[in-house]
Amino acid sequence: MLPVAEAEALILQAVQPLGPEWVELGSAQGRVLSQTVYSPQDFPAHPTSSMDGYAVRHEDVQAGIPCELQVIETLPAGKAPTRELQPGQAVRLYTGSLLPSGADTVVMQEYTQQPSPGTVRLLQRPQRGQFVRPQGDFARQGDPLLPAGQALGGAELAVLAAIRQAMVPVFRQPRVALFSTGDELVPIQQVPEPGQVVDSNQYGLAALVKAAGGIPIQLGIVPDRPQVLRQVVQQALASADGVISSGGVSVGDFDLVEKVLEELGGEIFIRSVAIKPGKPLTVARFPNPHGPPKLYFGLPGNPASALVTFWRFLHPALRKMGGSLPPYWQILSAFSAVDLHADGRREHYLWGRLQVRPEGIQFQPAANLNSGNLISLAGCNALAVLPVGTTQIPAGSPVQVLQLP
Repeated sequence: MLPVAEAEALILQAVQPLGPEWVELGSAQGRVLSQTVYSPQDFPAHPTSSMDGYAVRHEDVQAGIPCELQVIETLPAGKAPTRELQPGQAVRLYTGSLLPSGADTVVMQEYTQQPSPGTVRLLQRPQRGQFVRPQGDFARQGDPLLPAGQALGGAELAVLAAIRQAMVPVFRQPRVALFSTGDELVPIQQVPEPGQVVDSNQYGLAALVKAAGGIPIQLGIVPDRPQVLRQVVQQALASADGVISSGGVSVGDFDLVEKVLEELGGEIFIRSVAIKPGKPLTVARFPNPHGPPKLYFGLPGNPASALVTFWRFLHPALRKMGGSLPPYWQILSAFSAVDLHADGRREHYLWGRLQVRPEGIQFQPAANLNSGNLISLAGCNALAVLPVGTTQIPAGSPVQVLQLP
């Protein structure tokens, strides 16, 4: 069995980002930039006001306060100045208004009075340059605005819109083929007979693929027949950038996946990992003449094992494949609400919930933790990590947790 950290490192070494593509700005949310975006201009492009008030010449307000100036123009945001400021003059403006030529300072309207139409009285002596946003204050032409590897959220999309970038260079989303193996499985449309199990893994894993930035391709249920499994694996490798199956990777008589992978030319470089749950994890790579090798992930069939191994290993792999930069996880330090127990032989992951308490972040494990207990996973937002050799973490003690996406 490989240690967890070594298995993760091997997987991430085998993963390469997919090629770039261009998408419309309105479709770029959640995607990852494939190249750095540079500023095509200064921001702001001209000196502007950061307050509602009056643009003045600083030297006009040095003689004494209060002082009165002639208001020669009103400039709402979006209107260009038409006159140059002369001594003894002021311009009424608003937040975002362009600063007229000749002005170098803005006085807030709260520190002014209007003794008569066309006149402003200044009640406070401002600092030179006060409330003026100089040209290029936010970014200069040619400055990098967004780095390659940046995930695009609302703020980043707004920046791209501000520079009128209608088409955005992003990494291609990984297409991931999914199927479940086992004669005991039935689709959700079918009422299971005694001994049969509804295939829940495929739906849970498809959702996690989407959350990691991928595009799931659901291929259904594959029976325990080598020829059928072989055909589906070939179809999956031909249609996707990566493949995920659940079930069929332990040591039972009907666990066929590894044999089929080797027959198809796959190089299996992970067969089991010292993790609980999720020990029977199979990872293989297949040569790809058109790009990086394609990876096959064979996950355990137990629901909790399948989801935990996805979160721990496949989530970072798919994020890297989609162009994201590390870190791929948010690791927090919390304190445990109760005693946490493990056998100490493998790195143990306990699912539960993080809650913010007055004394800090608290981890509360789910009830009835069991690799086959799908119900206990609902509502969980974190995995507590008990390292190899740790058999107990007492209540109130610190514990490292992975915050789930």
